[in-house]
Order: sequence, then structure tokens, then C-alpha cells
Amino acid sequence: MWWLLAGGLVVAELLTGSFYLLMLALGASAGAVAAHMGMGSTPQVVVAAVLGASAVVGWHLMRKRHPQAAPSESNRDVNLDIGQRLHVAAWDADGSARVPYRGTSWSVRFSGAGVPQAGDFVIVAVSGSELQVAPAGAR
Repeated sequence: MWWLLAGGLVVAELLTGSFYLLMLALGASAGAVAAHMGMGSTPQVVVAAVLGASAVVGWHLMRKRHPQAAPSESNRDVNLDIGQRLHVAAWDADGSARVPYRGTSWSVRFSGAGVPQAGDFVIVAVSGSELQVAPAGAR
């Protein structure tokens, strides 16, 4: 029964993407090992509960200690354009512009506060084929 429960939790994790269910599956596996060792049903449940709960708490604390990475559109580790500088000669009234960058013309959208002025900017995100920029001094 413990192995079926562990397998069901793994399937549920695959369907939902919640890593916490894998921690509970680890607890169910510990309950199965306790059953194979000949322990009674109460010790099996205690072993499964203690190991499963400890794994969940441990995973939660580890995730809390390590902050989540930035979304891919603004993560320098994913997109090497983030942090690059470019010059915008003129802005359109809607806060967009066309600029030469990496050998072609790109659409640029202003992400800073206020009205954009011509000058140097830093790429802060890439959304499709549009670069989102902020003033170079605002980094």
C-alpha cells in the first residue's frame, strides 16, 4: 500500500509541478521500508509522517533561503542583452523608438519614470523583439 501511495504522489507531482508532493512521496517510501522491516502499522505511519513532514519543512526552508531567479525576460543569466547600453536619438510620443542594436533595427520601449529624453539607456528586459530600457544612470 505504501508503494502505491508513493507512486500516486509522484504522479500527482508530475501533473501539478508541486515539488512538495515528492517530499511526501519520500515519506510514503519510508513507510514502505518500515513495513518491509516488519514494523507494525503505527510505527509505519509515524516513520512516514516524520520523514515526509521533515522533508517538506526542509524543502520549504531551503527555498526560502535561496531567492527565486528573475523572470527570463529580465534575467541576465538567460538573456545576455540585459545590461547592455544603447543610444536612443529620438523618442516617439508613445514612449517607443527604433534604434540600431546588434546590426539591425530594434523596437525600444521606455521603462523608466517620467518622459524619456534622447541619450544613453540600459536594456532591462527583452519582451519578444522589443527591448525595454531605462536611463543609463538609473541602474
